Amino acid sequence: MSRYIRHAAAFCALLLVALLVNATRVQVLDAETYDDNPANRRRAIERFHQPRGDILVEGRPVTGSADTGEMLRYERTYRDGPLYAPVTGFSSQVYGTTFLEHAEDALLSGTDPMLAPLPLWHDLTRTRSPGGDVATTVRAAVQRAAYAGLGGRKGAVAALEPGTGRILALVSSPSYDPGRLAGTGDGVTGAWERLNADPGKPMLNRALRQTYPPGSTFKVVTAAAALDSGLVTDLDAPTDSPDPYTLPGTATRLSNEVSGCEDASLRYAFQWSCNTVFAKLGADAGLDTMAGAARRFGFNTPGPTVPSAVATSTFATTVDRAQLALSAIGQYDTRATPLQMAMVAAAVANGGYVKAPRLVDRTTTGSGDTVGATASRTLRQAMGPRTAARLRELMTDVVEEGTGGNAAIPGVTVGGKTGTAQHGFGNTGTPYAWFVSWAQRPREVEAAVAVAVVVEDAAADRADISGGGSAAPIAREVMRAALAKGGAASGGYGPSGGQGPTGRQGPTGR
Repeated sequence: MSRYIRHAAAFCALLLVALLVNATRVQVLDAETYDDNPANRRRAIERFHQPRGDILVEGRPVTGSADTGEMLRYERTYRDGPLYAPVTGFSSQVYGTTFLEHAEDALLSGTDPMLAPLPLWHDLTRTRSPGGDVATTVRAAVQRAAYAGLGGRKGAVAALEPGTGRILALVSSPSYDPGRLAGTGDGVTGAWERLNADPGKPMLNRALRQTYPPGSTFKVVTAAAALDSGLVTDLDAPTDSPDPYTLPGTATRLSNEVSGCEDASLRYAFQWSCNTVFAKLGADAGLDTMAGAARRFGFNTPGPTVPSAVATSTFATTVDRAQLALSAIGQYDTRATPLQMAMVAAAVANGGYVKAPRLVDRTTTGSGDTVGATASRTLRQAMGPRTAARLRELMTDVVEEGTGGNAAIPGVTVGGKTGTAQHGFGNTGTPYAWFVSWAQRPREVEAAVAVAVVVEDAAADRADISGGGSAAPIAREVMRAALAKGGAASGGYGPSGGQGPTGRQGPTGR
């Protein structure tokens, strides 16, 4: 009898071991598979069971969390959603997250280990901390000035501090209200479908993710290459530049929209944006020199993360001399994001050094304790200090005496470069209007702001100069707002809106 009892006990022990092995397989080896299974709603329920941390602009939240009382309890809300959408992105219970909501999702949702009181605390307790906050570098007055300047036209504005890389404004137009994608239900689905079907592409972040032919604003890079390489040594010496200029190896003749470009000096050519002079400079400099200069400014390198990903700006490296000449004036296959062109202007203002752009100043716990801070760092040296000083002189001339007069601010040193970019089949599309610039207060050593503006549907009557009419006034108001101490210059700019969230909870800005 005892033998049967032993056999039964052994069998029960074997079953127990089998259960333990299976439980270990399910809870350890296959845990990730079950967690990621679309049919498992526990993760979503847990994710939205508590308020999400906030994204802050100058210490004030531009996001919030509303208690719906439903299974997915808290949904995201936004204050002035269209104004800050290129910065925040959206957090949707159906469609996920984008931009800062995505890049800082672990901190905002409370799963970041840095929020836990002890290492591995979340793994041991199977809980999450209250969501942390993300303090941005954006200044509300500058953001509103950029948004108001575009006025709903297709385009983008990027503004940053040349000496630190802090992004002061990031605007894309037309925009959208990310609050319409929060929550669940037919309304969210309908909003998603309408936004994706909209020909204006309101969810496209044109400041970070759209590349454009930069047109004559790229002449800043070409001028830097010519000066750094020694191809040009005297800003006022005549160049050997025919007008019109026949592109090398072709019968195609390139002309100008202004007079006086034949054999013009670099100063005159930059001031009045002579295509022939810069196309020939690019061809004479050669591919290695031009590609090297473009790379030092940030072209053909992986786009920076701010921490949202940025599209790569490109300068073609397999071209003949005719194509190189066109590339040197920002045409052919040269492409740049507005943020990249703001970095070009900032490098000139910052003595030739390119600072890493950054959108996050610091991250904190929900109670305000610092989790991490983003320090300023130099990415590369785009040009020598002497070349940067000469380019500052050239860009100042553009505003004071040339095509960029609409960017002038009384009592402030402003440097700029206008540009238009042809596009479409046979260049039949309305040219994009560009303006890149920087501004420096009197008696201050460093420039306070660098700006890039692109307007897609600008009325461009004169090639290379239309940026001065369409984009330069926008840049001027953005710089004016950035120069105002404490950001007080924003009065009246931007969309009206309520005060929005003052804490973790409460419906706002839907």
